[in-house]
Amino acid sequence: MLNACLAACFLFAAHAHADEGGMSFWQPGQIGTFAAVPNDPGLSWSFSAYHADANSEKTRKSLRGRTTDSQLSTPNDLLFISPTYTFATPVAGAQAAVSLTGLYGRAEVYTQTNTTNARGKPRSQSSDDSRDGIGDLYPMATLKWNRANHNYLAYATVGIPVGAYDPNRDANLGSNHWSYDAGGGYTYLNTQSGTEFSAVLGLTLNQKNPDTDYRNGADVHLDVSLSQFLNEDFHIGLVGYAYHQLSNDDAPGIGNKNLKSQVAALGPQMGYFFPVGKKKWYVNLKAYDEFDAKNRTSGWNAWLTLFVPM
Repeated sequence: MLNACLAACFLFAAHAHADEGGMSFWQPGQIGTFAAVPNDPGLSWSFSAYHADANSEKTRKSLRGRTTDSQLSTPNDLLFISPTYTFATPVAGAQAAVSLTGLYGRAEVYTQTNTTNARGKPRSQSSDDSRDGIGDLYPMATLKWNRANHNYLAYATVGIPVGAYDPNRDANLGSNHWSYDAGGGYTYLNTQSGTEFSAVLGLTLNQKNPDTDYRNGADVHLDVSLSQFLNEDFHIGLVGYAYHQLSNDDAPGIGNKNLKSQVAALGPQMGYFFPVGKKKWYVNLKAYDEFDAKNRTSGWNAWLTLFVPM
């Protein structure tokens, strides 16, 4: 039913905002189905269009009777491009591959604050910032082992801070700090029944932003996929993720304030293999609805990914 060379909708392209900007190095939901399934040796490309619409609201009341309502909205539109080379010679009994992911897109940040004093007098402030540009670069190395229906993955990736960044702006496409992420994954793929399940667990560590002296805390993240083929080329299913920050952020003025963030999400997916010349390309569409968010914006996001074997 499924040739292993087509199992490559596994895009490690992190959305390049720091935790200090409300987002993490690791963009939850970036993986797809077949995460640990080996590919055919050679060059392949992944193109992924990403749209997210997220917001947060906070209400604070002071001892003097002042009420402050704050709203933050962060819509984003990004295009991730990821060439991958898979080696023919095994490494430690596994298939080795390397990739480099870059992105171009538009980041937007809108804020509005409404304050009412003890006498009932209102005051409003708002700001908005947006910018187009390139983001950071993300080289990655993977090892994949296949044992019949069971597939295993080990990966390591780095965030290289070369993207558009200005410490005086809210909308940034670069993080301005190095990040390191590693983890492992598993895929169950039964070609007879057409059933697929994938899960990838990873840990992120961050260096300090030299312009702000802000260091994001370490985090752990889990991305999952479950799908069923309805025929040889078409499958549908569910996707989900969970993100949890393990250690607090470190920056001047934080003190003992707990800024650990978390979020979870679930949503539908569908994928389709189609012939182009002698190869089969693959397209995947998935969407996530977020919940259980803390200390970060939440909303919904969607990914449209095209995998092109060469």
